Amino acid sequence: MRKRLIAGNWKMHTTIEEAVDLVIGLLPGLQAIENIDKVICPPFISLYEVKKLLKGTSIKLGAQNMYFKDHGAYTGEISPRMLANICDYVILGHSERRQYFAETNLLIKEKVKAAFNYSLVPILCIGETLVENEASLAEKVLKKQIMDSLGEITPSRDLIIAYEPVWAIGTGKAATAPLAQKTIKLIRDLLSDLWNTEIAQSIRILYGGSVNSSNIAEFMQEPDIDGCLVGGASLKADEFVKIVEKAAPMQR
Repeated sequence: MRKRLIAGNWKMHTTIEEAVDLVIGLLPGLQAIENIDKVICPPFISLYEVKKLLKGTSIKLGAQNMYFKDHGAYTGEISPRMLANICDYVILGHSERRQYFAETNLLIKEKVKAAFNYSLVPILCIGETLVENEASLAEKVLKKQIMDSLGEITPSRDLIIAYEPVWAIGTGKAATAPLAQKTIKLIRDLLSDLWNTEIAQSIRILYGGSVNSSNIAEFMQEPDIDGCLVGGASLKADEFVKIVEKAAPMQR
């Protein structure tokens, strides 16, 4: 049984004060929801303040990125060592990191290794662009992302994959639930080929891309979709609580 997980990626939004207000707005609703893992991922500057607010709750904290070195002359970067006593999760390989900051599969692999070394749970994001999708290259792209990013990684049930078709991120155009299911099933098969079927069946795979309270139930009805990585909708307390509520009652 794979426990459902809903994670909110706040991206480059909220000051520290706004982050605190948002968490205060989220806490009562999220605390009342059981049998599902709940994760919020604020910007780096707010992690410590948010951690204090989440202490003693069922809500976990995640970072949006990190570098793979422990320390050094890497101006502006954050290391896994810095995050280890603050966060439980870390998002790696998000399409915006790939697109705007030229992150490669090989760099992302080093980040995944570093996350595991510091007992951080990596949420590894993969997905194809619209051009790749329309050219029927999705399977090829996803296979390369998985093989390059995980090829030398020790198999782990703790890994989380987030399938985020790039053409659906922030566009309001979500993939249909059947399409997301088909692709996530493919991803699970690729993990089985890379590692083994037992590990592949135990790894949680999320869908991400224009998820909201109106469409979350459709995704949660699919057998291979174990939750969602939510972007813009996670910045609205009432909306994010509704998303988690609608995901939680349908536990498999």
